[in-house]
Amino acid sequence: MKRYHRRSVLKGLLNGAAVGVALPVLDLFLDDNGKAFAATGQRIPVRFGTWIWGCGHIPERWIPTTTGTGYALPADLEPIAPYRDRIALFSGFDVKLDGVPNKPHITGCLGLRTGIPVPNDRVQAPTFDVLISDAIGRDTRFRSLEVSTSGIQRSYSFRAAGSPNPSEVSPLALYQRIFGAGFQDPNAATFTPDPDTMVHKSVLSAVADERRRLMREVGADDRRRLDEYFTSIRQLENQLALQLEPPAPVENFTMPAQPPELELDSEMDNVLVTHKLMAELLAKALQCNQTHVINVLLSDTTSNLRRRGSTTTHHTLTHEEPVNPALGYQEQVGWFATQSMLAWRDFLDALDAIPEGDGTLLDNCLILAHSDCSIAKSHAVEGIPAMVAGNAGGRIRTGFHMAGGADPISRLGLTVQQAMGLPVERWGTNSMETNRSITELLA
Repeated sequence: MKRYHRRSVLKGLLNGAAVGVALPVLDLFLDDNGKAFAATGQRIPVRFGTWIWGCGHIPERWIPTTTGTGYALPADLEPIAPYRDRIALFSGFDVKLDGVPNKPHITGCLGLRTGIPVPNDRVQAPTFDVLISDAIGRDTRFRSLEVSTSGIQRSYSFRAAGSPNPSEVSPLALYQRIFGAGFQDPNAATFTPDPDTMVHKSVLSAVADERRRLMREVGADDRRRLDEYFTSIRQLENQLALQLEPPAPVENFTMPAQPPELELDSEMDNVLVTHKLMAELLAKALQCNQTHVINVLLSDTTSNLRRRGSTTTHHTLTHEEPVNPALGYQEQVGWFATQSMLAWRDFLDALDAIPEGDGTLLDNCLILAHSDCSIAKSHAVEGIPAMVAGNAGGRIRTGFHMAGGADPISRLGLTVQQAMGLPVERWGTNSMETNRSITELLA
């Protein structure tokens, strides 16, 4: 048997030149304790996205008093009044714990996104956005794009336990990643392939013999890890191949301006500026098919947002601010809830500002917005607020409020996957397992 170690590489030849592919961490490299190294005409694509705000809601200011299509918008949803008929609102859906302890601000968010009760971010993923990106993101330069707008590098998009897809935190860095080196203007008069892309394209095939030998010699767990690893390399190879073909022209596309360098922090005024710039860049990326899947984090689920001149965060206020007796709720917490919905409106504005087909980009998107809990003061995972925006190219209905009646929120996760074309009839585990689609949402 050939000896492999942590610094081993798989070797091969590419056009007569030696190439190598490094290996991921395998059990093979660890001690017994596992702790030490031993052109087109195609239909307009439907895009998917998630948008997360932290620390839940104030129920009496967020949940409509009636269900169906005739509901009145409560106070905290007034900022999104222009999109009332293009949003489906969901209240009263729960993450079921099944005896698993609730880890505040993690269990609700990842339970919603994975369909299983979770104690922490070591959940055996993937999250549903990854499942969707695997289905609709194969022919795009980026399988998905993740951003975090409040100055903290955080993501709730997971392909595997403990491995979140990293977020960009700077509008300038996001711009450079999408529209910098490697970007091909779809409406440019000429097309010139990037020579660096041509060099990197076929490295995996060059080490095929060593890859097959290694797969025969490792244990089952390592074969699983290697299969995930080589799958990611194949995805990269496919993306490189795409960059060697001229992109299809995109109607109404213009290059966005490069954003300025900004002060990246959690002060609400600054976050709203950062978020709006990122929303506009993501909308452009969706328009010119650099990606079909995006994940936006307005604030960490333990919301680090704060008011100008204050060091007290939104999260701290949810626990420490007394209820205003005249209002009946925490006044400053209510301010952050309203600001979050103003940001959500800005995000929808960015998508709706781009004409596409006989409507706008928003009409060809399905965006699921949600929080991590219902009442942040108690970290409740019952009644997590959520809403779906867009029309998904005619696949979904909007303009209504639905009360879940304590049903598992995995019903919503199942339904958005089905709306995005995934052949899934049942999703989730234990009390979160369901085959009950939300038929009111599906067109």
